[in-house]
Amino acid sequence: MSLIEVSNISKSFKVNKRKSGVTGMLANLLVPKYEIRQAVKDISFSIEKGEMVGFIGPNGAGKSTTIKMLSGILYPDNGKICVGGKIPYKQRKEYVGNIGVVFGQKSQLQWDLPVIDSLELLKAIYRIPDEKYHKNLERFVEILDMGSFLHQPVRQLSLGQRMRADIVAALIHSPQIVFFDEPTIGVDVVGKETIRNFIRELNAEDEITMLFTTHDMQDIEKVCERLIVIDKGEKIYDGSLLGIREKYGTTRQLDVEFARMEQIAPIENVEIVELDALDGKKKRFVFENKKVAINDLMNYILQNYQVRDISISEPEIESIIRKIYNGEVVTV
Repeated sequence: MSLIEVSNISKSFKVNKRKSGVTGMLANLLVPKYEIRQAVKDISFSIEKGEMVGFIGPNGAGKSTTIKMLSGILYPDNGKICVGGKIPYKQRKEYVGNIGVVFGQKSQLQWDLPVIDSLELLKAIYRIPDEKYHKNLERFVEILDMGSFLHQPVRQLSLGQRMRADIVAALIHSPQIVFFDEPTIGVDVVGKETIRNFIRELNAEDEITMLFTTHDMQDIEKVCERLIVIDKGEKIYDGSLLGIREKYGTTRQLDVEFARMEQIAPIENVEIVELDALDGKKKRFVFENKKVAINDLMNYILQNYQVRDISISEPEIESIIRKIYNGEVVTV
């Protein structure tokens, strides 16, 4: 049995619907009107122990609702959820001790207290044994380089420092599963890499299962091995990063630097783009890999023109996801 089992879950909300203005407000007080909005529609997936999974979708896709059901805050209208042998929304007290949650825009630290005081408070709440607490604290502080601000009030921390402290707060009790919601939002490049390295190391050494919801696709590419994409409450992809490239990333580009300025003859099913660099000696060939064989295209260019350099670019995950969100690719 998988560590996380989600079977055909759905969740709807009753939303107040009224006309604008004073008249609409008064009418709503007398005869309120509601509409049912389905946030999650019949989603199923399973996650094994130690997996690092990106759980993404556009705003309003149902990500947060699903995560809240997984963490036990909400219950599904239909379907079943089992995490580590427990039903989150029914066995919440026993369950929360095995999970950690990191919200990029919300902190679980006490605003006016030093970071260390918040961690001591969490030690008491989770009843963490002294030995485990100090072992985890020393290890996390060293890896995340938190020694310089461990005794500073949270309100005095930079966003990157606060995020590192929040991650430690979510992990200090050694949870089996961690839900990350925008863990690097607003953090600078160095801070992001520090957090990503820490997450990878922790997963490798402790086999902590991690689920990420984020709009930063670099977080997904650098940390996750698997991707679940949902849109309008429905699951539209579940598989590897390589798999989503192969399935939806059909556009390829070949960047070629010629020895001299060349007038390239039209090539069927290939768009030729002039690049400004190198006085017009560099061109880009854009094509669909289902229509054009890349080896044939390269051979044609090399046989007919003098080439100094040639490189192939794979489609970026971010551009593929954008096309999926915009409905530019068929996901059935």
